[in-house]
Amino acid sequence: QVQLVESGGGLVQPGGSLRLSCAASRTIFSVDVMGWYRQAPGKERELVATVTTGGLTNYADSVKGRFTISRDKNTVDLQMDNLKPEDTAVYYCYAVLRLTSSWGQGIQVAVSS
Repeated sequence: QVQLVESGGGLVQPGGSLRLSCAASRTIFSVDVMGWYRQAPGKERELVATVTTGGLTNYADSVKGRFTISRDKNTVDLQMDNLKPEDTAVYYCYAVLRLTSSWGQGIQVAVSS
């Protein structure tokens, strides 16, 4: 199974920016899909954005125009701009390799004044 190591996150004021990064290890193959999900307190985990090896991206409607996902081999970044309080959640890196899904430990993002 792929191991995912996340970095970034933290506390930011509304309107601010943060960047999350995630690196996949324990594989010599190119991961098929990488991306980010998030889970707010009391809510289910939801898709934020994903990107394939071919560069196809998919975004949740709530983040379109504010978040940008990018990828370099087996590293994926999420640039989050114009953050809102409702973006507060634990963000999880996600990867799919040969139909097997892997998850990171999660990283906290808090948007508050």
